Amino acid sequence: MQVALIGYGEVGRILAEDLRAQGVAVSAFDRKLDAADAVAQPLREHAAHFGVTLAASHAGAVPAAGLVISAVTASQAVPVAQACAGALQPGAFFLDFNSASPGAKISAAGLVNASGGRYVEGAVMTTLPPYRIKVPLLLGGPDAAALEPLLLGLGFAPQIVSAQLGVASATKMCRSILIKGLEALVIESFTTARHYGVEDAVIASLVETYPGIDWERQGAYLFQRVIEHGRRRSEEVREVAVTVRDAGLEPFSASGTADRQAHIADLGDAGAFGQRGTPGFARSADWRVESDRLLAHARAHLKSKDHEP
Repeated sequence: MQVALIGYGEVGRILAEDLRAQGVAVSAFDRKLDAADAVAQPLREHAAHFGVTLAASHAGAVPAAGLVISAVTASQAVPVAQACAGALQPGAFFLDFNSASPGAKISAAGLVNASGGRYVEGAVMTTLPPYRIKVPLLLGGPDAAALEPLLLGLGFAPQIVSAQLGVASATKMCRSILIKGLEALVIESFTTARHYGVEDAVIASLVETYPGIDWERQGAYLFQRVIEHGRRRSEEVREVAVTVRDAGLEPFSASGTADRQAHIADLGDAGAFGQRGTPGFARSADWRVESDRLLAHARAHLKSKDHEP
């Protein structure tokens, strides 16, 4: 069987490495392949090293694949399903890895199934790198049971949660309210505490209240993850907000989290944390380094506003 990966970012590359290690034929497409060489060249080099066939388009990657895995940003989940649907071979599985709302998954399923493919929603339930292909993965939809043995054979760790579309993604979205929210809260709390010089007292209080968490280490980790992946996270939490709103609630927390994650991503794109791809980028073992960069940017921003006419 050939596997097609739509999205060749962190997730796509890890899956490609583990699939190729088993001798599985892998094709891939990513929009960044059309970007400047500084962005596209590392993807091309990775693909060449691991024997992954890169395609020039979504449709070019999937015709020979019995399994297509969509691993893109949340906002692209439905557009990618639409772009791939017409090129799928009859009966091919389309595994949607994306952190999208139940409504988006149902829309994507309609596009894939109408073209003769078999859509299965997937919900990745924790950070991929430590687990790699064996990351806990919830499956949902009418074709989840048919796909499960194939995924097990490829080394995945799937668990079917429902034959009804939307259940797996709802589980993921509700979890993300807390997980992505904690990231935003830690950045906001720790950086504000740093400004007032009370960070040690705040962390000591947190340790007393939640002694099972190493707040220094966790703080550094959360800062790094948001700085590196804030764009993807902000899009995911926008989908979380849709999920909350569809439940009849106003997504106060999710909306604020999405804004904070997007703000950090904007600063990262502007080079506030160092240049992406350099050894120092988001790699500090001390969250204070990144917090000081945030505060420096905030002060510079306020100073520039003071000089506005």
